[in-house]
Amino acid sequence: MLPLLPVILGSLIALGCLFGAFRALRHKRLIDDLPTSKAQGVFIGMAELKGTAESEEPLTSYLARERCVQNDWSVEEHWQRIVTTTTTDAKGHTHTSTRIETGWTRVGGEKRAIPFYLQDDTGVIRIVPEGANIHGNTVFDKACSRGDPLYYGKGPAHEILNTTHKRRFRETALPLHAVLYIMGQARERQDIVAAEIARDKDAQMFIISTHSEKQISGSYNLWLWLWLVFGAIFAVAGVVVADRVANPMFPASWQLYLLAAAAFLVVLSLGWVWTVYNSLINLHHRVEQGWSQVEVQLKRRHDLIPNLVQVVQAYRRYEHETQEVLAELRRQAEANPPGVAGTDFKGVAPLLQAVIERYPELKAGGQFLALQKSLADTEQRIALARDYFNNIATFYNTRL
Repeated sequence: MLPLLPVILGSLIALGCLFGAFRALRHKRLIDDLPTSKAQGVFIGMAELKGTAESEEPLTSYLARERCVQNDWSVEEHWQRIVTTTTTDAKGHTHTSTRIETGWTRVGGEKRAIPFYLQDDTGVIRIVPEGANIHGNTVFDKACSRGDPLYYGKGPAHEILNTTHKRRFRETALPLHAVLYIMGQARERQDIVAAEIARDKDAQMFIISTHSEKQISGSYNLWLWLWLVFGAIFAVAGVVVADRVANPMFPASWQLYLLAAAAFLVVLSLGWVWTVYNSLINLHHRVEQGWSQVEVQLKRRHDLIPNLVQVVQAYRRYEHETQEVLAELRRQAEANPPGVAGTDFKGVAPLLQAVIERYPELKAGGQFLALQKSLADTEQRIALARDYFNNIATFYNTRL
């Protein structure tokens, strides 16, 4: 009979590896399935964006002195010590051994981030990076000894125990104007009527990265296969160890090994089906959400544009009536009965001046331009919503 402990231990580790693999698969499918939105087309819900990081008051990184919207710097100090251990064997003999231990200890560092704007060809959207999984560029990486001005200039004034007088300075940052890939939950801003990307405890992912979408998806795919390989190894290894402990003098039981591998594949298949099914359900919900956003924008056009047109028409009527009044005043001022000398137009000048001072702007051109801009913005929002719906529906149909 096989010992149960190795089998149970190997099975638990294999299940843990499968959990990690399914988690990586779920994140990979989310990245692959979510279409990239434009800044002006982001509405409430999960969104994926690409653009440049912009800020009117950027940070200055601590080590590289580079303008950025987020930076993370650290200082590590190297140490080395000799450890002596003394042991006594069963016969009472004492044995002394020494070994050298080395390592790095963090002695300083800080993370800083500010809200910034992501800009693309349609506009900007506010990003709140707090709580995000940030992948920045390495902007500074240098190791130095105590004689370097950097050693104490950017590091602490005191040293740790057993130091070798070597320090390593590293810094990553999201540089200003850098091209970023962002995936996160969109919500409504509190100060103005606009969307922003911020941390949401119910959101599956919140990523801000200088890497491309393809690179991030590839990293999750790599983790997926690593977890699967390690899971298969531990699933079979548990049975192998149990078999060798129970039957050390007999040939290996290949049937048991194949059975363990088959059980792992069955669990893997069930987990894969469950993960893919859930991703399809989520994708279907996003399709419905995408179409609802199209309806929202259509309703916005239906409610907003007629009101704007009425305002512009009223303003146009007001200007037309004002111009008619002014024309009539001019006509009356210039008119004269037969045989009577013409009336001087200057006599009515004070009245006209009063009218001009009361209504300094008699041009409706600004109102028409505002209406034209509102029409263009509305149609663009509708086009972006339809484009998002078409993309997400295409992804859904492709997955099906």
